[in-house]
Amino acid sequence: MELRHLHYFIAVAEELNFSRAAERLHMAQPPLSQQIRQLEDELGFQLFHRTKRRVELTAAGQAFWLEAQQLLRSLDQAVETGRQVSRGEVGQLAIGFVSSTAYNILPPVLKAFRRQVLGVTLELRELTTREQLQALLEGKLDIGFARPPVEESELATQVIFREPLMIALPESHRLRKRAKVSVRSLSQEPFILFPRAVAPGLYDPIISLCLKAGFSPQVVQEAIQMQTIVSLVAAEMGVAIVPLSLKNLQRQGVVYKPLQESTPIVEVVMIWRKNPTPAVQRFLEVVNSICTDSEMFAQV
Repeated sequence: MELRHLHYFIAVAEELNFSRAAERLHMAQPPLSQQIRQLEDELGFQLFHRTKRRVELTAAGQAFWLEAQQLLRSLDQAVETGRQVSRGEVGQLAIGFVSSTAYNILPPVLKAFRRQVLGVTLELRELTTREQLQALLEGKLDIGFARPPVEESELATQVIFREPLMIALPESHRLRKRAKVSVRSLSQEPFILFPRAVAPGLYDPIISLCLKAGFSPQVVQEAIQMQTIVSLVAAEMGVAIVPLSLKNLQRQGVVYKPLQESTPIVEVVMIWRKNPTPAVQRFLEVVNSICTDSEMFAQV
């Protein structure tokens, strides 16, 4: 049985007239009648009662008609689903992100994607850069928002955000009232920092900035998440040099100040496996449109 036989049968079943069905199918009546008889021979039962005056479905034909309609609807849905998948409009994406991106690029990207691509569900995972790279290589993650460098040849990267650094101080700190804070004035301060292995692309510029000012920071506490670092600053455990966008994390007990010196520019990269799936490709397109259109990404 071929798909065309079902279309022929349904046309006759709906019209109950071979002439009208043939006209609807843009074919002559004799070939249509021949195709229906071939279908009946293949099925092993009669589909229609035929007289000179009328055509009626048999009981078996009526049952077959209902099932054939459902089959074609399922086929149409399968075709449409396949098209949507090929366009990256349905599916699921697992997205990793470092904590700091929750205060700059992640919210507008997710908002835009959810508005434009309703059929793709997103699973978000807060992970360090190192954890994201491992998960991407193992196929457990589809896209990552992380800090460079990324040296894995199997992965593709794109810089999507750049920003300077600033200082986070306890609100009781002696430097809190200054419009700008000199890095050199922090030489005797206790620092809160994350381990280098977590994000060398952010750790190294911070250390470099301090060394350029003539001192090595006295790290009294390490933390992996930016929220934890800021909370420790609020607890007056020390000061922290952080990305500028972290000022969007409003935490009682903390004040943010720009640095007097010109600071290194730190980056956020988007990471994905090469040869992306349609859903990943669609996500990349949305991100690129956001980077192009939004003032927030003017530094990219």
